Amino acid sequence: MNGAEALVETMLASGVSVCFANPGTSEMHFVAALDTHPEMRCILCLFEGGVTGAADGYARMSGNVAGTLLHLGPGFGNGWANLHNARKGQSGVVNIVGDHAGYHLKHDAPLQADLDGVVGSVSHWVRRATDSSTVAGAGAEAIRIARSGQIATVILPADSAWGNSGSGPAGELPPVRKHRPDEDRVTASAHALTLPGAALLVSGPALFGAGAELAGKIAARTGCRLLAPFFAPRIALGEGAVAFETMPYNVDMSAEFLSGLKHIVLVGEDPPVNFFAYPGKPSTPEPAGCAIGQLCFADWDVMWTLEKLAEAAGVDDSEAVARIARDVPPLESGPLSAEGIGRGLANFLPDDAILVNEAVTAGPGIWPAVNGSSHHDRINNTGGSIGQCLPNALGAAVACPDRPVFAVSGDGSAMYQVQCLWTAAREGLNITFVIIANRGYQILHAELQAQGAPKPGRNARAMFDIEDPLIDWVALAAGHGVQAVRADTEESFAEAMEMAARTQGPFLIEAAI
Repeated sequence: MNGAEALVETMLASGVSVCFANPGTSEMHFVAALDTHPEMRCILCLFEGGVTGAADGYARMSGNVAGTLLHLGPGFGNGWANLHNARKGQSGVVNIVGDHAGYHLKHDAPLQADLDGVVGSVSHWVRRATDSSTVAGAGAEAIRIARSGQIATVILPADSAWGNSGSGPAGELPPVRKHRPDEDRVTASAHALTLPGAALLVSGPALFGAGAELAGKIAARTGCRLLAPFFAPRIALGEGAVAFETMPYNVDMSAEFLSGLKHIVLVGEDPPVNFFAYPGKPSTPEPAGCAIGQLCFADWDVMWTLEKLAEAAGVDDSEAVARIARDVPPLESGPLSAEGIGRGLANFLPDDAILVNEAVTAGPGIWPAVNGSSHHDRINNTGGSIGQCLPNALGAAVACPDRPVFAVSGDGSAMYQVQCLWTAAREGLNITFVIIANRGYQILHAELQAQGAPKPGRNARAMFDIEDPLIDWVALAAGHGVQAVRADTEESFAEAMEMAARTQGPFLIEAAI
């Protein structure tokens, strides 16, 4: 058994059975090992950002880790941006990245790069297999680390992959023991939440499932406000979901949103910070004098902390948790708008759907209608690096094949990962892609104004707009094997949603606004 074979069997023994891949020559022995283990599902993405973004979406929706297979420094570099988003979202990802054989490195071959440097810049944990006997152990430890919500990368030199492993595969390792806050801090935080002007800001597993229920009960018992970050990694929304107040994106709106607060307790989330610096405005939105207590960091034991906080607050099963009531606006007629997209999604969204969001500019018009529709999970762009939506949808659909997935993205962001349409078609994934064709990076127009810069002139417009020539998303989809239609009225968007529901496999709606 060579090192590559030992690594594949180690991954399978540890419950990792999906590998999103874009391999090259240095990984051929790993590819051959995957080929002899059909129980490992291998999914080809035509760009490495699709590989890493799909692994992120898979982790968010499955609670398990997926493997990625990447080629040398340039290949890993191409996947870097979506690993950044995964890192910010506390998604566990195991990267297998090939390297040249050790003896070949001194020749500085054309594809050779500072692999250790680029890997280390975004991974929490890195190990280079020094020889074939260390490959399986490195893989087992990487999976153990990734299960704690971190990015773990194994650098697999070609000669370590093809050499004799000696000892064979490694077994699954026990999980990482997560840190827990001191119980006296939990007690103090529970008391702080009962004071006037208190809020509980949570993230991670506190935004869905049992975690959200606990957070809702704590808020009901203490009377505090219950807050969620704007870029929540995964949050349950729609009818019956726990009602969170979501932080706004806009810097002035965030300051207004938090005004009057005197105490903010953080569980699984960092202190609020504005996305960028703006002239004459503070970097953080909380009011002066507001006490921020970070009870539990994102990589600590969030569920244990919530349980202890509920216990300290005196929560019992009778707490009346605030929930989202169904409130779906009726469809209207006329030219399509962001609000019209929202009404269409709200009226046709099936129960238990997964909705991947990268509609920052159009979002304020879309999401108020969708928030009160059918119960669903929503995935957001946690790191701000655009091009997350389409690959996240791939991973979510692989993780949850029985749940319909909707990817809602601006056209500029979607162009970063348009190759994902091909993978969705090849795998027959149940994804409806809603591409908001507003013909530009509209968020940049808003940011230019927020920075106090002059109105855009010829050069600024040339860098923000994608109107000349217009991108034909129906043609792009067809070229990738995906059925598609264009909708420019609210009526035609509703018809397109009905078509998508009847279509097996992926479907794309170009929503022109």
